[in-house]
Amino acid sequence: MKVDGEARIAVAPAERHRLYEDGLAILTGTLVVSLGVVIYSKAVLLTGSTAGLALLLQYATGAGFWLVFSLVNLPFYVLAVRRLGWPFALRTFLAVSLVSLFSRLTAQWVEFARIDPVYAAVVGGGLMGMGLLVLFRHRTGLGGINILAIYLQEKWGIRAGYFQLAVDLAILAAAFFVLPPANLVLSIVGACVVNMILAINHKPGRYVGIT
Repeated sequence: MKVDGEARIAVAPAERHRLYEDGLAILTGTLVVSLGVVIYSKAVLLTGSTAGLALLLQYATGAGFWLVFSLVNLPFYVLAVRRLGWPFALRTFLAVSLVSLFSRLTAQWVEFARIDPVYAAVVGGGLMGMGLLVLFRHRTGLGGINILAIYLQEKWGIRAGYFQLAVDLAILAAAFFVLPPANLVLSIVGACVVNMILAINHKPGRYVGIT
C-alpha cells in the first residue's frame, strides 16, 4: 500500500515458534553441524569458535572432539545465563551436548575412504554454516563465541557473522603451529564460507519468527 505517496510494505507480525519446532530445529541443526565437523576432522581442517578450538586441541593432543568440545564450552554458560537468560542457556547446553554426541556417532555412521580437502573445506563449512543458521533462528547457539556473537547482535546490532569471522581468523592464526600451510589456507576458506552464510542470511529483521 501507499502512505504519503511512498510505497510501504506490510510486515507480518512475528510468530512465536512452538516447542516442537524448536526441538526439531535443534535436532536438525546439530546433526548438520556434526556432519560438517566430521568432514573437517577427516580432512584435518579447522573451523572457528569453540568447535575450532576443540578440533585444534584434538589434533594437538589426540583427545576426542566430543570430549574437548564439551569441556571448552563450560565457562561460557555463565555468560549465556547472565546475558541471554536461562531458556537460551538451556537450549545452548542441549545443542552443545547433541553436537558432542552426534560428532562421535556420525564418525561411526559415516565412513570416508577419501575426501578431497578443497571439497571438504567448502562443503563442510557450508554444512556448519547452515546448521548454525538453523540454531540461531531458534535463539540457540553452540556455546563460546556463538553466545557472544548473538548477544552483540541483539544488544548493539553488530552482525553475528562478521564478528565471528574476526574471532575465527584469530583462532586460525594460532593453528599456524599445528596445521600444514595448505590445510590452514583451506581452513580459512571454510571459515569464510561459514560466516558469509551467517552474515548474508542472519540479518536483523530478515527472519521474524521468535522463540
